[in-house]
Amino acid sequence: MSDNNEKKLLISVDNLTKHFEDLHALNGVSIDIYKGDVVFVVGPSGSGKSTFLRCLNRLEEPTGGTILFEGIDITDKKTDINKHRQKMGMVFQQFNLFPHMTVLKNLTLGPMKLQGKSKAEAEEEAMKLLERVGLADRAKAYPNQLSGGQKHETRRNAFR
Repeated sequence: MSDNNEKKLLISVDNLTKHFEDLHALNGVSIDIYKGDVVFVVGPSGSGKSTFLRCLNRLEEPTGGTILFEGIDITDKKTDINKHRQKMGMVFQQFNLFPHMTVLKNLTLGPMKLQGKSKAEAEEEAMKLLERVGLADRAKAYPNQLSGGQKHETRRNAFR
């Protein structure tokens, strides 16, 4: 909480819907998420959890409703979603690492392309992340040379 005991509203979802023809994956989802909140999305397979998360960063286009991220309506087609995605992170169920790139290259691609960081700066940051999770020795390895857990840690750290 801030000094004035008010939490900052980070994400506000109002009446979010997503339809795939006759399938209503999301039907009127609303939630406010404040900075520092820990939120769990639980439910049975096929209940719309992944669709909801994909809608939050517009990897999936909602059918209706609004999503405000830091007060900006990211469901507005005029909004530069890529600008806002730079402040969002998402860990996918699949590892989604580029198989032809080393772990280090997978970790530096985003910061260099999206944030304009230099190669040296991105590599220094990536190595710190790899050291933190005990994978610094795997920086020059390729995804097919990693265990499932190592791939997950690599992908998770690509979004920090």
